[in-house]
Amino acid sequence: MPTASAVVRIPANHLMGTLLGPADEYLDVIEHAFAGTAVHVRGNEITADGPEAANVARLFEELLVVAEAGQRIDVGVVRRTIDMVRADEAPADVLTSTVLRRSVGGNVRPKTAGQKRYTDAIANNLVTFGIGPAGTGKSWLAVATAVQALQAKMVDRIVLTRPAVEAGERLGFLPGDLMAKVDPYLRPLYDALHDMVGAEGAARLLERGTVEVAPLAFMRGRTLNSSFIILDEAQNTTPEQMKMFLTRIGFGARAVVTGDVSQIDLPKGAMSGLVEAEHILKRVKGISVTRFTSADVVRHPLVARIVDAYDAAGRPGRARAT
Repeated sequence: MPTASAVVRIPANHLMGTLLGPADEYLDVIEHAFAGTAVHVRGNEITADGPEAANVARLFEELLVVAEAGQRIDVGVVRRTIDMVRADEAPADVLTSTVLRRSVGGNVRPKTAGQKRYTDAIANNLVTFGIGPAGTGKSWLAVATAVQALQAKMVDRIVLTRPAVEAGERLGFLPGDLMAKVDPYLRPLYDALHDMVGAEGAARLLERGTVEVAPLAFMRGRTLNSSFIILDEAQNTTPEQMKMFLTRIGFGARAVVTGDVSQIDLPKGAMSGLVEAEHILKRVKGISVTRFTSADVVRHPLVARIVDAYDAAGRPGRARAT
């Protein structure tokens, strides 16, 4: 049986170094991922011989598009591109799209196909649910899209909220007034905002009231018009709280709800508002649900392996707290 073969010609010498990596580090990752296919480099040509020659060729073609677009390539990008090629997705479309252009720290871009579907869903729906494990960028990308909408004058303000559910330490024992007590629960949202606009920019937005960060309990009785509203850690809402939040949405508003149903901290036996909302609302027009998996984890690779290990143990998520 003849061996499949494919050739990719790289148009410039400097791009060869970008694609192969320092001391051929990226080439080593690719050869390990496609162990049954031989990869040969000669001049500006990369040849693949073996059963996955077509995938190897497509991988280098996709990375070439990313490199020519001026995007940085590293080991993480190479590994995620391999995963997307094998899943018959379009890595270059994912990695060259932009969610937010920052003046410092580089632009915010999706890093996986799941993240791209999520940001597209936010752009095309009034309410978007992002549900999945830690490290998939649910909250970070939501804040980025909110800042982009604010900068584009699509909304007048951003409202960031999350339930203040105790997880091992009672609020009453923490020092300070109510806001001081709940501030640790809101800190991840502050951190994401700082990443997008810098500490000084975040301080100005908070001081002017353009960005509001508050516990979910403060949302009751309000109607939020022309606002981008993010509810984080929504797995820890009750059904009543979730309904209350979703009915705060006013004219010109957009909402993103994020959560991880494997990390419910509600009292034993309590129903999660996020789980119920996904079941009730998934077919409602204007509402989208994006489910993330371990393939979308963009933290240390160990995080993805931890997620997979828990899933394999039979605990992918819980409808009720246990």
